[in-house]
Amino acid sequence: MRLVVDLNRCQGYAQCAFLAPDVFAMHGDEALLYNPEAEEERRDDVARAVAACPVQAITVDAGDRGENAGTDREVTGER
Repeated sequence: MRLVVDLNRCQGYAQCAFLAPDVFAMHGDEALLYNPEAEEERRDDVARAVAACPVQAITVDAGDRGENAGTDREVTGER
């Protein structure tokens, strides 16, 4: 599953890292690291992380077939 995180929108609340620690991690107080190609087995955890993000910075790529599919915008790199 392909994830897209809008790092300009992300405020480092770390709800995603708490709910899906195999996919998201905080590096320091503000930098989010994430796996943009998360394993399919993590879909439920990722769905909870998407729903919990207070600034709605996380989406599942529109090319993905999940019910939580978001937009097709791209963010280059990881912070």
